[in-house]
Amino acid sequence: MDRVRNRRNVLRLMAAAPLFAAGGGAWAATSPAKAALIERLIDESRALPSVSKRIDFISGKLLGIRYQGNTLIGGPKHPEKFVVRDDAFDCVTFCEVVLAAAIARDMEAFETSLRRIRYDHGKVQYDQRNHYWADWCKRNVENGICQTVAIEPSVMIDKTVTWHREFGKYQVSILAVAKQTLLDNAKLLAPGDIVGFTSRRPGLDFFHTGLVAFSKDGNLLLRSAALSRGRVVEEKMTAFVTANAVTHVSLLRAAESTPVVERR
Repeated sequence: MDRVRNRRNVLRLMAAAPLFAAGGGAWAATSPAKAALIERLIDESRALPSVSKRIDFISGKLLGIRYQGNTLIGGPKHPEKFVVRDDAFDCVTFCEVVLAAAIARDMEAFETSLRRIRYDHGKVQYDQRNHYWADWCKRNVENGICQTVAIEPSVMIDKTVTWHREFGKYQVSILAVAKQTLLDNAKLLAPGDIVGFTSRRPGLDFFHTGLVAFSKDGNLLLRSAALSRGRVVEEKMTAFVTANAVTHVSLLRAAESTPVVERR
């Protein structure tokens, strides 16, 4: 019994790890690579009538791509480099790449959108990267790329985060809904909605993020790059929130029209 309990604890920790890795500033072993698969998926999804449908299509085509943390290059003492790749993701870079591909019409627009999604005002600098998911959400609502999904009752969670020690203590405010509210209101969600899972750990805002999907028979699913599974997977939302003792989630939806931004 103790062995089983310990294994479950390890799996819970592994499920929490993807978001930690997304902003850690560690050096990736590989240099940025052009994303041929993403370019093809942009072309194949172009005729779909909404961003939501394009997110659903593109994310579905990426199922099985391997999980890898620390794919971004840069740190407090190292220059930031803009990374584009389609061969490996952590939970944040998976959402970023899919969203950027869904709102772009070609690779040049994709790279511009990815900069805007990943960095404050698109500035490729370590201190401008959205290291905390709370900042990722706030900034991508402010820049018009995403909008909040209105489900009531909602709560505002204020938290002091300290995971990235170089930034010191940092206050964030998270608009969230309870786990059961999410499950009870699946009909208000759309394929491609972006879901973040709040952390109960002191000093951390979220522990994982992914995309909403639905099975053919209407079950609410989560698509995400999962360290515990080693790849991009699709699983029942009820199973994920139960296994990981989720209490609250945040919800965003890609805007159907995004502001024109300067290409770099």
